[in-house]
Amino acid sequence: MWSYPKEFDVIVIGAGHAGCEAAHAAARMGASTLLLTMNLDTIGKMSCNPAIGGTAKGHMVREIDALGGIMGKIADRTGIQFRMLNATKGPAVWSPRAQSDKLAYQTEMKLTLEQVPHLEMMQGTIESLMVQGDQITGVSTQEGIAYKGKAVILSAGTFMRGLLHIGDHNYSGGRAGDKPSVGLSKCLEDLGFKLGRLKTGTPPRVNKRSIDFSKLEEQPPEEGVAFSFDPQEKKLPQVSCYITYTNEATKNIILENIKRSPLYSGKIQGVGPRYCPSIEDKFVRFTDKERHQLFLEPEGLSTHEIYVNGISSSLPFDVQYAALHTIPGLENVEIMRPAYAIEYDYVTSGQLFPSLETKRIEGLYFAGQVNGTTGYEEAAAQGLMAAINATLKIRGEKPFILKRTEAYIGVMIDDLIAKDLDEPYRMFTSRAEYRLLLRQDNADLRLRPYGYQLGLIDTDQFTRLTQRKHHIDAGKNHLEKTHLEFEGKSTTLAKLLCRPEFNYCTLLETFPDKVENFSPDIQAAIEVDLKYAGYINREKKDAEKLESLDTHLIPNGFDYRKIVGLRNEAREKLLHHQPTNLGQASRISGVSPADISILMVALNR
Repeated sequence: MWSYPKEFDVIVIGAGHAGCEAAHAAARMGASTLLLTMNLDTIGKMSCNPAIGGTAKGHMVREIDALGGIMGKIADRTGIQFRMLNATKGPAVWSPRAQSDKLAYQTEMKLTLEQVPHLEMMQGTIESLMVQGDQITGVSTQEGIAYKGKAVILSAGTFMRGLLHIGDHNYSGGRAGDKPSVGLSKCLEDLGFKLGRLKTGTPPRVNKRSIDFSKLEEQPPEEGVAFSFDPQEKKLPQVSCYITYTNEATKNIILENIKRSPLYSGKIQGVGPRYCPSIEDKFVRFTDKERHQLFLEPEGLSTHEIYVNGISSSLPFDVQYAALHTIPGLENVEIMRPAYAIEYDYVTSGQLFPSLETKRIEGLYFAGQVNGTTGYEEAAAQGLMAAINATLKIRGEKPFILKRTEAYIGVMIDDLIAKDLDEPYRMFTSRAEYRLLLRQDNADLRLRPYGYQLGLIDTDQFTRLTQRKHHIDAGKNHLEKTHLEFEGKSTTLAKLLCRPEFNYCTLLETFPDKVENFSPDIQAAIEVDLKYAGYINREKKDAEKLESLDTHLIPNGFDYRKIVGLRNEAREKLLHHQPTNLGQASRISGVSPADISILMVALNR
C-alpha cells in the first residue's frame, strides 16, 4: 500500500449530492480537502428523477443556499422547468421545484468543484477506513493507495452492498450501470457499526418520440421561481412537463403479475418508503382509487429520454412494457431504461452525534443515504453540515448545530439522531412543528448570518442580506404607522393589507402615493409577515418553550441506569440514543413526558 505524500484535513468519500456539498464547504472554509469517488464522470449524478426541490425539499435547498452551499445555484443554472408548488395554499408550504437538465447538472457541478481552491478530486474505490484506537486517520483504496486525513466524511449513497431488482433478476450495483461498494459495509461492521437494509426504486425512462402528447395534459413552466438568494444567472430554455393517468387495464395487468414482483415474492428484504410507493404498492394498498397520476418529465434538452414519475416498479420488464402501453398517450411508447428497485446498507440511528460525527470513531462523519435518508436535498444538507462540523473540529471549535426552530435541516438531523427509522427518511413540511417560521422565502434571513460567520457567505452576499432585511423592516414599519380614512373608518395600511381582499399589489394600486414600490420579493415578505403576524408570534412563543428544553444539556456518558423511577423502555432508549439535551430526549420514541420530568429532576440534582 503506497502512502499518498500529502495529508488532508478532510477526506470526502463519494461524489453524490452529499459528497459534493461536503467537499465544497470544507474547501471553502479553508480545509485542505480530498474528494474521492469511484468515477469522476458521475459527480453529482441524478440517479433518479433529474429534479431539485419540491414540498419541504425546496425549503432545504434554499437553506443550503443561505448557508453557502451550491445545490441551489447549480439547479438554477441547469433547470429547464421551474414551478412553485402549493402556491394556492398558505405560505408555510410554498415549495420551489425545478426539473433539471440531467447531464448539464452533472457537468456544471463537476466544473464548479474543479475550480474551488483547497479541493483535490481523485478517482478511487474505497477498500477500508484507517483507524488508530478510536480515531480516524485516513482511507485506503482498491488501487493500493492510502490517503491520510484528520477527518473523513462518508457519503456512500446506495452503493454499500447495493442489489438491483427487476422481476426475478437481481444483480449487484450502486445504481444501474455502476459497481457497488462491497468492502465498505464489512469495514463498518468490523469497526462495530450496526447496519440495516433499506430499499428504494426508480421508474422507467421512455422515448419522447413514441409519446402521443395530444392525449396528455400540459404542465407549463412558471416565471420568477429560483432557489438561490443571489443574483440570477441566465437560465436554460424552459420546457413543459405532461400529466397522464393509469386506468383499470393498468391495474389488472399489475395485479395479475403481482407475485412476480420481488416486493411480494419475498426477494426484497429492505424496507421501502411509504410516501413514495411503487406502482405495485399503489394498486394493492389503495384499492378504492380508480387511477393514479403520472408526470412525464424531460431528462434534458439534449436527450429524448422522459422520466415517468409515479410508476416506480421492480416488476419484470415484460409486465412494465404491457402496463405502460395501457396508459393514455403511451400506447406505443418505447422503453429506454426499465424501472428497478435497489436494496442497500445504511447505518442505523443512535450512532451519531448531532454534528453527524460518529460516536464510535472520532473524526468520522456520515452524510446522506448512509444515514437512512432518501433524496438529493436531504443528502446535500447533511453533506454541508458534516463538512462544516468536520472543519470546525479540526480547528478546535465547537460544532455548529441547527435547532428544530431554526431550519428544516435542524429538524431532519434531530429526527435522524433521536428516532429509529422504519423506512427511508424524507423531509415533509409536516415534520416541522414551526413551519410558518421556517418558510422557504425567509431562509436567508434565518441562516445567512451563520453562513457569513462560518466563512461560506462573502461580504457582498451579506451586504445584500442586510439591505433586504432593512427594506422589509422599513416597509412593515411604514405600513403600521401610516393612518388613513377608508370606507368611513380610521385604519392603517397594515390593517388593510391584512384583509382578504387586499395584497401588496392592490394596496400599491389603491394608494400609490402612500405605499412604496419595493421589488416583488420584498413585497411578498412584507405581506406574509403582516398577514400572518398573529400565527407567527404564537409559533415564536411555542418555539421558545421548545428551546428551553433544548438548552437543558445532558452530560456525555450520563448513566440513566441510576435514575430511580425511569421506565425500563425509556432507560433502554436513552442509553441507546445518548441524547445531548432534554429536548432531544423528549422526541425519542418510547420516552414519555413523565420520563422527561424524572430525568429533569435527576439532572438538576
